[in-house]
Amino acid sequence: MKKTLASVLVAGALAAPAMAAPVEYNIDPRHTFPVFEVNHLGFSTQRGRFNKTEGRVVLDREAKQGSVELTIDVESLDMGFETWDEHMADEGFFDTARHPTITFKSNKLIFDGDKVVGAEGHLTLLGVTRPVKLKVENFTCKPHPMLKKEACGADISTVIKRSEFGMTKLIPAVGDEVRIYSPVEAIRKD
Repeated sequence: MKKTLASVLVAGALAAPAMAAPVEYNIDPRHTFPVFEVNHLGFSTQRGRFNKTEGRVVLDREAKQGSVELTIDVESLDMGFETWDEHMADEGFFDTARHPTITFKSNKLIFDGDKVVGAEGHLTLLGVTRPVKLKVENFTCKPHPMLKKEACGADISTVIKRSEFGMTKLIPAVGDEVRIYSPVEAIRKD
């Protein structure tokens, strides 16, 4: 009887589905480009974007855990015309000579059921690191129709005060509050 029970338990354990493991995804730089917007002199909302981004996402959907590492190449700043790009790369704003990257690192993803709806982590801008919460919308993972690999994507957003990172030039004429949005797509690592 004991041998039969032991055999049933062993067979059951072998037949049980394997626990999901964390899966790593590489950020797709062609489909991940952060955009920021800020009030300009009380007249309008001006926008800029960064054209080069890299990073990775580790996702364990079974355990509802994961991490995000994102690095933005500040020198890829694109305001729409070269003179303005140079002005924003200057010491008073992004200071690309001394701070060529912006990073976001998170070890806490927020889930609602099976969907990621947020991330908590730390943003480093101008050498200053502060906690930041990201809102995640439209999160999905599925086979990529062209790459034939699993991919995950979402739209992320947050609001920061640039003065908290030491970017105080022209406040209040140029707003302190900066809204950040980004599409994010990541492809499962082989």
